[in-house]
Amino acid sequence: MKSIVELADQHIAYLDVGPEDPTGPPLLLLHGGAADSRMWHLQLDAFPDRRVLAPDARGHGGSSDAEGPYRLVDDVLALLDALEIEQVVAVGVSMGGGTACDLAMESPTRVAGIVVGGTGTSEPVFEDPWALQAFADWRAAEQRGDLQAWIDVLQRFTAGPHRTLDQVDPAVRDLVDTMARDTLEQHLRTDADGTPILPLPPTPVTRTWQLLDQVDVPVLALCGALDGPDHLANGRRLAEAVADGEYVEVPGASHYPNLERPELFNGALRDVLRRISPPRR
Repeated sequence: MKSIVELADQHIAYLDVGPEDPTGPPLLLLHGGAADSRMWHLQLDAFPDRRVLAPDARGHGGSSDAEGPYRLVDDVLALLDALEIEQVVAVGVSMGGGTACDLAMESPTRVAGIVVGGTGTSEPVFEDPWALQAFADWRAAEQRGDLQAWIDVLQRFTAGPHRTLDQVDPAVRDLVDTMARDTLEQHLRTDADGTPILPLPPTPVTRTWQLLDQVDVPVLALCGALDGPDHLANGRRLAEAVADGEYVEVPGASHYPNLERPELFNGALRDVLRRISPPRR
């Protein structure tokens, strides 16, 4: 059951699980674009000693749509302030990974460590033809108002460039499909002719790659080995740019390693948590 924080300009829906006396800073799980907090269902109960928060980003899930300029990192900070949480371990995949990096740079005292998958910072660099074609097809589907084609392109990232979608676990591809369809049904607006109106994109945080040398907490780039080459390159670049960075590939997974190989993803995350806050004696 999701909780709701009502703020002056928006409401934020989030999942909040964990013990009454948790160990260390909470885990903050930030989902990818077109998805929502359901993408973390295999992580919510995997850390029984830890408080775990999984919010829906603006324009996703149960959270409100954007009515004016906004930054995703500011929404996260507003949620933490409302819940009176001083510090978190920020974990994000794709769009959420970029937001986790932004949080570490914009408010370093609020972050004890970050784990990022499917991206580097919130300013990923794309040069590979596979990714460039996917993004071009995505924009074309948006302009045509072809929602099925838009979802089909999203699912290319689920499979990655080395597999077909039918080689992905049906439970994973069905969840991605469901979340994307719900995002469109619940948040996509149309004009009088029924033409989709593209949502207001978030205002980007800039100069992220130049500011990474200021990040002094543990950073793990935990990327699916079958993801696109640009996504992997962005993760490696992130890990190499910070003082305490590590790059790890999750075999048998593409853009959503937390869904395809949860045992490996969760195990790597536990290793980071042990470094940040050793277990109780």
